[in-house]
Amino acid sequence: MNETVTLTGAHWMYLLGVVAIIITMILRANVVVPAILSTFLVSLAYSGSVISALESVFNGSLTAAKELFNIFLVIALMTSLLNALKALRSDIRMVEPFRRIMVNGHVAYLVLAIITYFISLFFWPTPAVPLVGAILLPAAILAGLPAMGAALAIAIAGQGMALSSDYVIRVAPGISAKAAGAGVAMGTVADRALVLSLITGVIALVLGYFAIRRSIVAPGAEHLIRWEAGATLQSPAAHAGSFDKAKLAEASPHAPLTSDKAVSAELHALPPEKERWSKLFAVLTPIAFLGIVAAMILPKFVAGMPEIKGGDAAALVGGTATLLLIVATLACERGRFLDVTADHIIDGFVFAFKAMGSVLPIAGFFFIGGGDTAGSILAVAAGAKPPSLLFELTQAAQAWIPHNHFFVAFGVLLVGMITGVDGSGFAGLPLTGALSGALAPTVGIDVATLCAVGQMGAVWTGGGTLIAWSSLIAVTGFARVPVLDAVRVIFWPVILGLAASTIAAVLIW
Repeated sequence: MNETVTLTGAHWMYLLGVVAIIITMILRANVVVPAILSTFLVSLAYSGSVISALESVFNGSLTAAKELFNIFLVIALMTSLLNALKALRSDIRMVEPFRRIMVNGHVAYLVLAIITYFISLFFWPTPAVPLVGAILLPAAILAGLPAMGAALAIAIAGQGMALSSDYVIRVAPGISAKAAGAGVAMGTVADRALVLSLITGVIALVLGYFAIRRSIVAPGAEHLIRWEAGATLQSPAAHAGSFDKAKLAEASPHAPLTSDKAVSAELHALPPEKERWSKLFAVLTPIAFLGIVAAMILPKFVAGMPEIKGGDAAALVGGTATLLLIVATLACERGRFLDVTADHIIDGFVFAFKAMGSVLPIAGFFFIGGGDTAGSILAVAAGAKPPSLLFELTQAAQAWIPHNHFFVAFGVLLVGMITGVDGSGFAGLPLTGALSGALAPTVGIDVATLCAVGQMGAVWTGGGTLIAWSSLIAVTGFARVPVLDAVRVIFWPVILGLAASTIAAVLIW
């Protein structure tokens, strides 16, 4: 053990809290209470004062709220915009044209994956599952794609590939970077997570395709008739894990639209004067956000273009969503425009805190282990050096940590996967981020890379691909296939994809 580091009761209590939270996740229970109690006990061990420990419980969530509120704000504004688009039927109109190009099951598999990916990238899988399930999935079944193949394409592209990078909304890389420490740029974590998610996703999609390829049949109406005759095979589980997964993949407001005539009737339910606005926003919204993504990516390849940094990117996304929300609401509700716009924003904040509110006490505990944020939680006196509990624990144990980049990267990946077992995906990001910030300097690996690897493990596992009690339930519910069968088919393609992306992370960065 490194003799320069003296471990105190606060260090051991922090380690005990980490272990308790991991065990709670493995047992698929909610980790909010263990995180709060662990924060209290760490502060009590550090200060020896019950009053300070009680204050730290509040300060932990407050510090996390200050650090992460931009994330909540972007979620709220994007959700508000989505509600306005639904009122105009623009959400349906955005994906409806893709029904026509599903000429066979092979094309349908690719189309489902691409459309789900892009919708999930901009709005999370929340609208992707019900929207694709209602509009595109029936057309894919008609084209000869088996329901299991449709479920694989939607889950891998949405809950896996898009959610694990979270490149546009940047909830996941924001939490990872904040937990890793002040020196870690969210934009760097997001860029590396995007590359790793694409590697994992492409491999998983290709292997998943070969797993169901022999089940693809020639197009025919009888496939749709049989699929329509089958009832949904399961309903969402009551277990919520550390996040409200019903809010991450809600039930569809539309029944499956199994014919072009039904889709057309849904679109023409609007008054004629609103129809042109519906068409305008169906085109304008994706163009606006694709432009933002281009503005994020192009400076890395085009010299002289100004680079949009992490916080600036979130502000650009949020500002664009707000202006589109205002204009879309004005087009739909001219007489009640001011009230309806405010209602959409309120609904967006309600959604954001229902879906992500439990991250605050969890992040508060892991922030207590970082030197950058521990001071405000433990109320360290001005001028005094706050402790860096996790980094000091890692320093003390460095003699037992193999200085092998592959070993450490796969270790962080495994920790991320373990934290995803509760079925939430995001609950483990404060831990993988904090662990990356502590381990990376010790073994000489890039912190942002390690954060991205841990993020892959946590979100791919708990976000809705490898765990049957995750939002994968919503995907299989729409596809009308048993969720456990879907897990069995998807398991090895995702595992092999994660292994390949982790190896690539170490070799590239």
